[in-house]
Amino acid sequence: MTATQLEELLGMVGPRLQKQDVIRQSISPAERLALTLRYLASGDSMISMSYQYLVGVTTAGNIIHETCKAIWDVLCPLILSGRLEEGDWVDIANDFNERWNFVHCIGAIDGKHVTIQCPKNAGSAFYNYKHSHSIVLMAICDANYIIRFVDIGAYGRRSDGGVFKESAMGKAFEEGRMNISQPAALGGGPILPYCLVGDEAFPLKTENQLSPVLITQS
Repeated sequence: MTATQLEELLGMVGPRLQKQDVIRQSISPAERLALTLRYLASGDSMISMSYQYLVGVTTAGNIIHETCKAIWDVLCPLILSGRLEEGDWVDIANDFNERWNFVHCIGAIDGKHVTIQCPKNAGSAFYNYKHSHSIVLMAICDANYIIRFVDIGAYGRRSDGGVFKESAMGKAFEEGRMNISQPAALGGGPILPYCLVGDEAFPLKTENQLSPVLITQS
């Protein structure tokens, strides 16, 4: 992140991070943002962050939580569109065709396990097949690797297909609420639907999903 980008981000989230001075001077928005970005970039522990920025461990945790929420609230409406129109889907499909020679594709979907420390009394809810604890980040990207839709926070023990099915975006796809363009002919060929492409973890629940076929040699 450049200094210019940092100043721009501070200008956007700073008002949400400003605290009133009570008994002593509050921690400034710039310090709160710097602490949070350092934590996100380094993955250091809360204890380490408290030493580096001379604040209590609980204070460091509260700052990180509040600042992350502020960043999400400010940037989410600007970066992640809550809705795409038919023309937007067609534009994405054209990009896939031009860049990857893949026709009628409107997105690539996959899940990423984000490693966490297991919360207290969580049991095996966050324990995944990689033998670690995690939450799942599920995303749909366009042909240029830009995330168009995202769902974050599902239990790590759940499968990608299960996470997508229960997510808001998954339900919107299944219920036909995503404004996807109607099936169209491939050149002079058959009429086929526009589809998401994913791996074998995603079951074919709707006509707008495409998964690889496993071929075994006898």
